[in-house]
Amino acid sequence: MSHTPILSGFHPDPSICRVGEDFYLVTSSFEYLPGVPVFHSRDLLRWEQIGNVLDREDQLVLPSGQGSGGIFAPTLRHHGGRFWMITTNMADVRGGHLIVSAEDPAGPWSTPVRTTGAVGIDPDLAWDLDDTCHLTWASGRPGSPIRQVTIDPSTGVLLSEPRALWSGTGMAHPEAPHLYRRGSWWYLLIAEGGTERGHSVSVARSRSIAGPFEGDPANPVLTHRSSGHPVQNTGHADLVELPSGEWAAVHLGVRPRGTSPGFHVNGRETFLAAVRWEDGWPVFDEEHHKVPESGSGFLDDFTAPALHPRWISPGIHPRRFATPSQGGGVALTAAPRETGARHLLGVRAKDAEWEASAVVGGGDVRLVLRLDDTHWAAVEKRGASLVARVVIGGLDHVLADVPRPGHSAVTLCVRAVEPKPGSPYAAGPDLIELGHLDDGGFRRLAQVDGRYFSTEVAGGFTGRVIGIEPLAGTRVVRSFRYRPGRDSGEGAPGGNGPT
Repeated sequence: MSHTPILSGFHPDPSICRVGEDFYLVTSSFEYLPGVPVFHSRDLLRWEQIGNVLDREDQLVLPSGQGSGGIFAPTLRHHGGRFWMITTNMADVRGGHLIVSAEDPAGPWSTPVRTTGAVGIDPDLAWDLDDTCHLTWASGRPGSPIRQVTIDPSTGVLLSEPRALWSGTGMAHPEAPHLYRRGSWWYLLIAEGGTERGHSVSVARSRSIAGPFEGDPANPVLTHRSSGHPVQNTGHADLVELPSGEWAAVHLGVRPRGTSPGFHVNGRETFLAAVRWEDGWPVFDEEHHKVPESGSGFLDDFTAPALHPRWISPGIHPRRFATPSQGGGVALTAAPRETGARHLLGVRAKDAEWEASAVVGGGDVRLVLRLDDTHWAAVEKRGASLVARVVIGGLDHVLADVPRPGHSAVTLCVRAVEPKPGSPYAAGPDLIELGHLDDGGFRRLAQVDGRYFSTEVAGGFTGRVIGIEPLAGTRVVRSFRYRPGRDSGEGAPGGNGPT
């Protein structure tokens, strides 16, 4: 159904391509490394992460404190027997977009080339009938038109002067361009209205890839603005032709909860729609595909040879500080003299209600729910104490400090639960509970209103990440479990578990 994402949690700005019977999809990653997760599917409904595009330091280095900077919207295409991915690193936007390629979308991907001279965001690659590659992008400035140049994608060298293609229908922020050829027409799909509640998709067409483009009289062709639909902020779409000749689209959206203005906490997610063609224009059908609820739960005891590609860290690749422990589990080394989360091994929160727990050994360590460096909550093992702590803007407050259980291993636990009607937290999207597991039961130390860890409060483009962070030295995490609140779907011990 249209209210069920195909990729839940913080997976925005989707781009999709097909090779034979196989579909591949990438999304934005912003401040987190490795960058640009890659997914595979055979039916558009069930997706498996097969890797990350930017997973080496010769491909991407991010300075600390990026917040919602870093890697913006990627485009994924297949041409000439290779996969091509282009994206923008906002930490070095003046240097141009990054282009990498690979024979296998699971990697390895090439070292990036830069499109010096094409400054902006949301780049797209398209090849015309004579095999000329066209780079199309948005300037990032309000009201500025979508621009295009011809390019050598293997070197990043621009081969023409930039030309203006289309400024959209007059809404704010024309961006996210993608070009497609169907019959004798070229179609230019863009997003407008900003990525908040006014987000929408508009389309124009031309007989030439270089324009001029005329807009669809029915624009916008996809939007939920000013509606009561449970999915909002719909936009930033990408089209794909199916083997049957039918078409589909992926797009981002959010699922706000709570009272006005509505709070979305798990970030912008990826949704699926069918696309029909009527009078030469695309028509989005959001109810055509019946998307199943995915099993998002897993148990990782870190016995696999390498970390599962789901694991991410803000500003640094996890392999820099996370290594296999000789006694089992994963050893995490703390970052010296850092004020923000730099050595946090995390995963994206995906569900409305969930429970995350980590079995930790000796030493000081925390289990964190993080939106950014100034909006997070954690349960910490500190010496002989368990501490519940919250950071909101300039406020850093200890909510509880109790003696920890006497045995060496402790299972720290954070939960997101639905607030009870009539409670002080009923206006928010959820209630965050901080505590630990003891004899199979949850022991709560403190609870916090979930609104403080939402985009509507904190701002930005990401979503909640749950992770483990050492507080000093090297600390061992024996296992990590994530399970949805209603249906665990958890994996068995012995590796990464199901995705």
